[in-house]
Amino acid sequence: MDLTKQPPRRPSNPIMAGIAALARMTDKARAHNDETLGAYLYGETSGLDKEVLEFINMEPEEYAEAAARLDDAALADLVLEKASKTPAQIAAFNKEHLERLPQDERHRQLIVERVAKYAPGRTDVKTVFQSIELDDWGLFRDTDLTTRPPRSPFVRSVIGMVAVARMGDKARASKCGKLGEYKYGEDSGLDKSIIEVLGISPADFAEGAYRNPNDLELAEWVRARTRCTQAQISAFNAKRSARGLHTSETREFFLERRNSVCPDRTDITTFSEILDFEDEKIFGLVDLTRHAPRNPYDTSVGGLVSLGRMIDKARATAKGTQGGYWYGTDSGIDRALLELLGLSQEEFAAGLREHLTDEAVVQWLGLRLQKPQAEIDAFNERMRSYGPTAERGWNFLRGAVANSDPSRTELTTFFAMIVLDDKITFARLRAGV
Repeated sequence: MDLTKQPPRRPSNPIMAGIAALARMTDKARAHNDETLGAYLYGETSGLDKEVLEFINMEPEEYAEAAARLDDAALADLVLEKASKTPAQIAAFNKEHLERLPQDERHRQLIVERVAKYAPGRTDVKTVFQSIELDDWGLFRDTDLTTRPPRSPFVRSVIGMVAVARMGDKARASKCGKLGEYKYGEDSGLDKSIIEVLGISPADFAEGAYRNPNDLELAEWVRARTRCTQAQISAFNAKRSARGLHTSETREFFLERRNSVCPDRTDITTFSEILDFEDEKIFGLVDLTRHAPRNPYDTSVGGLVSLGRMIDKARATAKGTQGGYWYGTDSGIDRALLELLGLSQEEFAAGLREHLTDEAVVQWLGLRLQKPQAEIDAFNERMRSYGPTAERGWNFLRGAVANSDPSRTELTTFFAMIVLDDKITFARLRAGV
């Protein structure tokens, strides 16, 4: 979970194992694993987490590791086993935290400031949990779609249904008057199809999305108000994700739309892919939550393998749209490229800010690219052949390949692993079932 984009679940939410603040700590643990904690604290650096961890008899890294491999239900079972607490003990723990008032003047003043900032006139915010929840809500309730696009229609982080997260972003933007050029509710064909399946009015959904900026809690809110079954959701996903070139009733309209938006992109075959393309184009983004960076074998920029890919990752990182990709010093391949070019990560990023096309980047790099062809060829071959040299590296490569396609045991290089991972990751995102 990316806690730079949404808050963790409310501390008062007891959905996991019936223990207050456990779901919140789970979101933070997963963000800790993904390095997307943002301004939040996890484990020993969080006073509340320390109390929860002590109550369930687990260490921070132990819990983070479990959160990485288990879903909420399995993790809750593990917690109950580790904690060995009676229902009465859990109830007492919850009561103490739900009713806890600030213990010093600094925290009392914090409540006053948060109420003044996010909910002027409210007099019901008195407890520590209420203060935390007000702060989370205030920080993430408003979505500004005049500065960035809503999420990809392929994202299924709300009830496992395509485009509901996107509709949530638009709903929040409509509530705060920052919808920009986007359409919400009855004005959007995609939203109308979702609303029809869920049986929730646009006004009600907008209020629910605004009050629940965390995807998992919005999902709880939706499930409590819809009769839509998981089978219906799966059928909707399959139909909606494929809608476009290969569905007879939409083929003509799709070709008309594609020809007007991106006539040279014959690889785009669905309306959802057109939406992704338009989102990036409108805001000038390279969004690696929607598609992979360029192929590592690509030598179209400066004759160097992976340079185009590193440019994509750098531009995405600058906009916070790098997704799960590693860039710069976090990537062994990028480090080798930067060393060859004689640039630091910061210098490369600064250069990209000034040079907005591949051609301009090549011109800027100038003499750094003008190396003997034998040196370029040797570098490219070394990168293409780059693979593990120790057991830890082999374990990483084998694990990554197994996660994508366990049958591909013949892969022995990182470039081959990367290509497979890119392909499978976005094939899964687009499958919609």
